Amino acid sequence: MKLLNRSALSVKPTQAFVDWVNSLEPTVGEDDLTLDDIAGENTVYLIPEMDTPEALHGYIEERYYDILESELRAWEEDERQWPESLNWALFEAFLTLEHSYLAVDLDDEAELETSEVDDELLMETDEE
Repeated sequence: MKLLNRSALSVKPTQAFVDWVNSLEPTVGEDDLTLDDIAGENTVYLIPEMDTPEALHGYIEERYYDILESELRAWEEDERQWPESLNWALFEAFLTLEHSYLAVDLDDEAELETSEVDDELLMETDEE
């Protein structure tokens, strides 16, 4: 095990986010996604170590737009389909956060690698 010099932020969609996703392609009743359907669709962001709630809140206020944009893009690339205003209120309505002070790498075999996020790679599916 390796202790990383990072904290972790788990970002989870809310019902309001699911409602937005469902509005992208209107379906009828049973075909709508539910919060349970996407419960495993959480994103974990590694962030600088945060040791106080105030530091964490300040960091999230600085980066909320990037997180919100990333979460929207994961479901819809066409920004014209996004909500009109990507503000703090929408962030709070669409996402819930869980903070972990420690981030531990349990993989003793593979070296930890980093690379820049490429939105196109995130959107690839097994069908391609």
